[in-house]
Amino acid sequence: MPLAVEEIRRMRGGAQAHLMRCADNNYYVVKFQNNPQGRRILANELLATRMAARLGLPVAGAETVEVRRGLIERTDDLVIQLGRGREPCAAGLQFGSRFPGDPASTVVYDFLPDEQLRAVANLEAFAGVLVFDKWTCNTNGRQAVFYQGSSPEPHHAPLPLSENVRVGEARREKVDGPGREGTGEVPGEQGRGQYRALLVDHGFCFNAGEWNFPDAPLRGIYARGMVYERVRGMESFEPWIARLEKFDAAEIGKAAGEIPPDWYEDDLEALEKMLGQLERRRRLVPELIRAAWKSSRNPFPNWV
Repeated sequence: MPLAVEEIRRMRGGAQAHLMRCADNNYYVVKFQNNPQGRRILANELLATRMAARLGLPVAGAETVEVRRGLIERTDDLVIQLGRGREPCAAGLQFGSRFPGDPASTVVYDFLPDEQLRAVANLEAFAGVLVFDKWTCNTNGRQAVFYQGSSPEPHHAPLPLSENVRVGEARREKVDGPGREGTGEVPGEQGRGQYRALLVDHGFCFNAGEWNFPDAPLRGIYARGMVYERVRGMESFEPWIARLEKFDAAEIGKAAGEIPPDWYEDDLEALEKMLGQLERRRRLVPELIRAAWKSSRNPFPNWV
C-alpha cells in the first residue's frame, strides 16, 4: 500500500483529486473519501480499474493509497472546496491512479489534434472500452488521456482470447502487422514518437453512487467519433466480448474484495446486489452496442 509523502498539484474534475508522490517513488492521482461525488466513487474506481485491466485494456495502475493526517495538516492545498467554504481532505485510505511516469518529464494531454489522435498507437482500445463501459453502465462520458511512453504494466494478466477471435486477429495482422495481446496496442504501432491512450476516470461506472444500470444508447461513447473509424461491425468488438464472456462471479468478487469497507459505508448487501447485476449483464453487451449503432447519432460511420 503506497504511502503519500508529498502533494504535487490539484487536478481538474468534480472529484477534486490531487497528484501526489508516494514513498514507492511513484506518482498517483488521488481521490479522497470526502470528495464531492461521494465515497462510492472510490469503490467504483478500484473495482472498475481491476476489471478493465483483466480485459486487457490500457488503464493506469490502481492502488489504495494511505494519506496521513500530518501531511494534510502541513499542506494548505489538501482541501475539498465546498459551495460555502472548504474542508480538509480526509485522512486514511484513498484511491490512487498511477501517473504514467514522472510529472516533471512526462507530459499528459487530455486532447490531441485530429491527425495525432488518428495515429494513437492503441486506438482500437476505444472499441474495447466501449464494451467495458456498456457492461458497467458508465454514465459519464468516456475519459482518456494521451502520453508518449511504454505501456503500463497491467495489475492482472488479461483473459485469454478464444480460438475464433485469434483467427480474426490473425487476418487483420496480415494487413496491419502484429499487435500485442492485452496491452491495448493496435497492429502497426510505429516508433516511440506515437502517443498512447490511457483510459482513466471510472468513478461513474455502475451509475456513480447509485449502483444501478440505467442504460441509454450513447452512454459510454467517446466524444470524438474518429476513434471508431476502424469499426466495421460487431466483429470489431469480438476480442473484448470474448474476454468478457470469460469473466465469472469469482473474478468480480476477488476484485471487490480489495475495496476498503469504508468506501461503501460497510453496506455489503448493496455491494453484493450490484455485483450480482453486473455478473448477469454480460450477455446484454452486444445488444447495447447495436443500440448505439442504430441511434440517430450513429457513432460508427464505417459500420457495414
